[in-house]
Amino acid sequence: MPDLTRDAEISTAAKIALRNRVLTARRTSSPADRAAAATAVQTFTIAAVRRTQPTRCAAYVPVGSEPGGPDLPDALASALPPGGELLLPVLRPDGDLDWARYDGALTPGRLGLREPAGPRLGVDAIRGADLIIVPALAVSRTGIRLGRGGGSYDRALDRAGATLTLALLHDGELVEHVPAEPHDRPVHGVITPTDGPVMLRAAPGWTK
Repeated sequence: MPDLTRDAEISTAAKIALRNRVLTARRTSSPADRAAAATAVQTFTIAAVRRTQPTRCAAYVPVGSEPGGPDLPDALASALPPGGELLLPVLRPDGDLDWARYDGALTPGRLGLREPAGPRLGVDAIRGADLIIVPALAVSRTGIRLGRGGGSYDRALDRAGATLTLALLHDGELVEHVPAEPHDRPVHGVITPTDGPVMLRAAPGWTK
């Protein structure tokens, strides 16, 4: 009989090591490099939004060294088709993600995050999205995403089902292997500063 507890411990330790390595690399990158990467990722992401023409796009507000830059929501909102709406996450006390429409204003949220100020639409609002853009620390070639360990986006992506999901990364964060656990939800592709969109799995609404 396999030692499932031991396997889980090994997976968790490997995730922690990879997470620490990526966070260290992000912290030690220069402001100029981070700014250039943010501009490139944002440009590629805007192109992906214009290509897919989502009526509802769910995304996030980058903080610190996260890819996309702090003005990513404004850039995404401007790329949506007429009548399209951008949903941004609101972190709940239980670690789950509520959602609200972005109207151009952000307010301070939990854990130093910024969040939209409008009415909360509930955790299930992500089900109606046509495109989901998520943060990640690393993604494997099979689409396994490494987050910060809270499981917030795994719960959200579980509700979203097969919706086209793209993770934004810095160069070097698309890796051969990310330890996977049963709760991990894969993404369809990533966007990096140098390579732009890289599709990893069959994606709805995306053609070469």
